[in-house]
Amino acid sequence: MFKALFAATALSLAAALPNPAQAKDEKTIPSISLTGHGEVRLAPDMAVVTVGVLSSANTAREALDANTKSMDAIFASLKAAGIDARDLQTSNFMVNPRYDYSQGNGTPPKMVGYDVSNNVTVTVRKLESLGKVLDQAVSSGSNQINGVAFQIAKPDVATDAARKLAVANAIAKAKVYTEAAGVGLGPILNIAEGGSYQPPVPVFAKTMRADAAGSVPIAEGEQVIGIDVNITWELNSK
Repeated sequence: MFKALFAATALSLAAALPNPAQAKDEKTIPSISLTGHGEVRLAPDMAVVTVGVLSSANTAREALDANTKSMDAIFASLKAAGIDARDLQTSNFMVNPRYDYSQGNGTPPKMVGYDVSNNVTVTVRKLESLGKVLDQAVSSGSNQINGVAFQIAKPDVATDAARKLAVANAIAKAKVYTEAAGVGLGPILNIAEGGSYQPPVPVFAKTMRADAAGSVPIAEGEQVIGIDVNITWELNSK
């Protein structure tokens, strides 16, 4: 029994002792990990905007008929402005009862009519025509314009340029840190992209008016394409 116990104890101790080869493989490699940022600014060349009509009437039928008439005129004006059918997509359609809450004194609200709302998302691929498109939409009966968003039709080239700038920024930081610490920068162990983003830009230069003599004034500003990248290097002793 004593021999068996001794053998079991020796086996447990052997298992607990580190394996020299394993310890060498699991040795922590000195490294440095830094994030670089790069961004490219350029003028947008297209825009996406939502236009539509909110119609009110005593009955749902009357509100719908009025809304349909206005939307038909808007579609015709958009087509005349050079917008292709593929760049028009209905984004919202609602029919809701309208209530009067002015009675007060605990009196239940009174239904006084119906509202019909129809909105279409328009992609404007010729940015120089955006002001004209908005002006014609309002002149044709649109009383709802929302969410003007400027975009880059082909952002791949600018995105790749931002990636190169991000890597260069990370390398510059790494050189500063390693020189200050008195160590050498070794091979790259890992590269991971953090993601790209396009911050919002200004839309209108001044308040839009439906009776404006010319096209709606637009300030497209700049589009910013930004990239963050995280790079890890092995450190070498000098």
